[in-house]
Amino acid sequence: MAIPSSVLSTLDDGLPGSLERLFELLRIPSISTDPAYAGDCRRAAEWLVQDLASIGFTSGVRETAGHPMVVAHHAGASAGAPHVLFYGHYDVQPVDPLALWEDDPFAPAVKTGASGRRIITGRGAADDKGQLMTFVEACRAWKAATGSLPCAVTILFEGEEESGSPSLKPFLDANAEELKADFALVCDTGMWDHDTPAISTGLRGLVGEEIVVKAASRDLHSGLYGGAAANPIHILSKILADLHDADGRVTLPGFYDGVDETPAEILAVWETLGRGADTFLADIGLSIPSGEKGRSVLELTWARPTAEVNGITGGYTGKGFKTVIAAEASAKVSFRLVHRQEPEAIRAAFRAFVQERIPADCSVEFHKHGGSPAIQLPYDSPLLAKARQALSDEWPNETVMIAMGGSIPIVGDFQSMLGMDSLLVGFGLPDDRVHSPNEKYELSSFQKGQRSWARILGALAA
Repeated sequence: MAIPSSVLSTLDDGLPGSLERLFELLRIPSISTDPAYAGDCRRAAEWLVQDLASIGFTSGVRETAGHPMVVAHHAGASAGAPHVLFYGHYDVQPVDPLALWEDDPFAPAVKTGASGRRIITGRGAADDKGQLMTFVEACRAWKAATGSLPCAVTILFEGEEESGSPSLKPFLDANAEELKADFALVCDTGMWDHDTPAISTGLRGLVGEEIVVKAASRDLHSGLYGGAAANPIHILSKILADLHDADGRVTLPGFYDGVDETPAEILAVWETLGRGADTFLADIGLSIPSGEKGRSVLELTWARPTAEVNGITGGYTGKGFKTVIAAEASAKVSFRLVHRQEPEAIRAAFRAFVQERIPADCSVEFHKHGGSPAIQLPYDSPLLAKARQALSDEWPNETVMIAMGGSIPIVGDFQSMLGMDSLLVGFGLPDDRVHSPNEKYELSSFQKGQRSWARILGALAA
């Protein structure tokens, strides 16, 4: 359905009230990782329950082994409209070092930032209280202007995202039927720039492996045994070097099974974003792209799989010098996955690759360090098209479809445990200083974020 103009005017007229509600939430120091703030985490959950109840949600605090969850439900106006699950988190990072804050981190305010734009200051302003409240305020405006919501909405707010989400998977497993919806909406992401909204369509998956190559029964004198005894550091170095060919492609058999090429029209959009190798690498003191030849840095970091060595140990690494042939050497290796790559298939291929290169009188041990599949929303998804247009209607620039080189675990959990794809839309900016002193959230992100979610809800119900 087209969004009624009354919904947008309700949001604009109600901005002072929505700011005060956000400030009330920001004043609660809901630091999840510190047990001293457990009461404040519960207070934040209870505040959200009361606020959601005030706009007609059936809501409640749900107990876990850690901090509580907030779960709320609201019916939609049309039986044919989709049912969406909206996810956010009410917990925040610690504020240390406190001396670097310009103001009390739990005394939010609206100020003029260094850019000259108006900003909301305080811990949690961007991550994630300001973000989640944009959606709550959009729901509030729909109810005030029309008396109903265009879609059926379930809300899940957790209180442990900043401390590893230990209670989340058990909670999803125990409440799967209640939480299942047609798809999830996740707000813990950002815009491309101040005027350009973005939808994250892909998150790379991960496989972590540690390998330990063992040779002689003890460390050896290199003068007595050098040239005759196997050197595990040599063996390990050769294995790691063999992981890539001269063109930067990973050499594991079957590694690229399930890897699709990014559509040409998407690559063309990425080319217009102004993040080439010169600007991307200059900030870290480099200039020459690594990885697969012939691909842009955005394609390499957003849409291509990788094999990276994250650490190597072996032999004498202390001060001075010691002529020793180590008895063993180890390395930590990670693979970032895309599209339909299977984590356990990649792990098996890597282990076979290593085993084939171990001399007969040497051995290797493997230690598993997690694995998760990639997430990819189809570029031709009607859901994506509706949200993209809704955002473009609100912001000065057209919506760009981006990807993320890392991962958001909850998105994988929604897919694997609840069978739901996720639409990742957020309004944070790169300079919001999340997890750092002087965190902020642009006032325009908060105001236009509300309007954006209101538009998206209307578009999804069409």
